[in-house]
Amino acid sequence: MAAIVIPAARRHTSSVIVMHGLGDSGSGWSFLADMWKGKFDETSFIFPNAPEIPISVNMGMRMPGWYDIMSFDDIQQHEDEAGITRSQAYIHSLIAKEIEKGIPSERIVLGGFSQGGAMSIMSGVTAPSRLGGVFGLSCYLLLRGKIRDMIPSENPNKQTPIFMGHGDADPVVRYQWGQATAQTLQEWGWNVDFKTYKGLPHSAAPQEINDLERYIKARVPDLGDKPLPSKA
Repeated sequence: MAAIVIPAARRHTSSVIVMHGLGDSGSGWSFLADMWKGKFDETSFIFPNAPEIPISVNMGMRMPGWYDIMSFDDIQQHEDEAGITRSQAYIHSLIAKEIEKGIPSERIVLGGFSQGGAMSIMSGVTAPSRLGGVFGLSCYLLLRGKIRDMIPSENPNKQTPIFMGHGDADPVVRYQWGQATAQTLQEWGWNVDFKTYKGLPHSAAPQEINDLERYIKARVPDLGDKPLPSKA
């Protein structure tokens, strides 16, 4: 299924790619473009759709997923490395397409929720071009034991600030997993802003969306009459 694309209202100078969670679709997060109408006039929003795949934790039923999940008890055990790396390649191709349109990579923000957030963190730190921003909501670190070896040698996103948000009442992706992800990335040298939302289960809160809006606005502000940054 093709991604949902909400074009920029004016000159296209930045792109935000938002990855949905397990069992959802791009339309499930397209409300962001409606909510932020008039606030990101130069931004194109892309909401990709995951393929329908068998999900082991749901008795093998097929549903939209970026990779298979074996258990919700320890979501990082027995990871579907093939599915994860397949989705990583797809996400990197989406970034490349925006660059081909003339959008500088540092004017591209990648993020998502739950599975989509996990894929965005993983794909962001391993991206071959420097991004404007990376965010993950209610998510965790994938391929913890291998991801550092997947980062390009020049590490173009070492200075890219990462925004993470997580509810402390999340029964699906445990709050502690989000905390541990932020701590690990910080230990590896990333600048991670991890925000806690009291009483929030596995969903997004209005305050979290407001915090995300401020983060994106700071990373890819409208340029007005200013020229696009020249490519490196």
